[in-house]
Amino acid sequence: MLTKDHASWGYTASTGLSFTHDEIVDAHFAACAPQYQAALDQVGIGSGWHVLDAGCGSGAFLPWLSDLVGPAGRVSAIDLAEENAALAAERLRDARTHCTFDVRQGDVLDLPYEDDSFDAVWCANTTQYLDDSELLCAMAQFRRVVRPGGMVAVKDLDASLITAGPGDPFLFTDFFRHAARTSGYARQLLRTRRLHRALEEAGLAAVRQRTMLIEHHAPLDRATLGFYTRACASIAGQAVDMGLAGGWEPFLDPDCAANPLRAHDGYISEGNSVAVGIVPAAS
Repeated sequence: MLTKDHASWGYTASTGLSFTHDEIVDAHFAACAPQYQAALDQVGIGSGWHVLDAGCGSGAFLPWLSDLVGPAGRVSAIDLAEENAALAAERLRDARTHCTFDVRQGDVLDLPYEDDSFDAVWCANTTQYLDDSELLCAMAQFRRVVRPGGMVAVKDLDASLITAGPGDPFLFTDFFRHAARTSGYARQLLRTRRLHRALEEAGLAAVRQRTMLIEHHAPLDRATLGFYTRACASIAGQAVDMGLAGGWEPFLDPDCAANPLRAHDGYISEGNSVAVGIVPAAS
């Protein structure tokens, strides 16, 4: 699963995958919590369901999932990084959820669950780490473990909508376009608006998808500023190393007063897509 360019993005967990350390994952979640909850709420997960959070990270979505399924429901979760799985289990215990839950370490490409085990799979911010063949494998696994009539829902970041300012509004677009010329993480971050095709190829029915623009305007709150200044610094450092032209220098230091995101007219946006499909009844 790990492509050679992942580690250069920073904030890695034990898996070596970039932006998967709980420090950065939780910061991103805090910055986008209202929009993330809206993304989950639109899926349609019901009370009493058994739901799998596939690629749960440090478990930020788990308390919300437990609220949706209620005391009669069950929540299972799995993550590739053992330390993330441990943090996710701790988060559910701290939330004092009333539903039954189970968290374990494992791979979305080889889910350790029986066929038809779940009413739904929720997979957030995970498919960006899968190449095209792995993405199809994961979708097949999700379909396998969800009962007929159940639901598969996948959310991920759409990097084509990343814009930061003040400054060149196409600066980050140009970076991703350049970086995506070869296979790897950047290209996978630009694939998100085609997620619905992967669900369709997996044989899911009634597939629907919605892409949302998430915008943050100055003055940015502490959580938003903390995450995006660090994320932009990571990308800016790569851009400089790649020799890309543009105004990258102001973004290199997250704490600098001259960082564009700290300006009175600072701005940052990203996109998120949610694709949902139904497992068809057996013919």
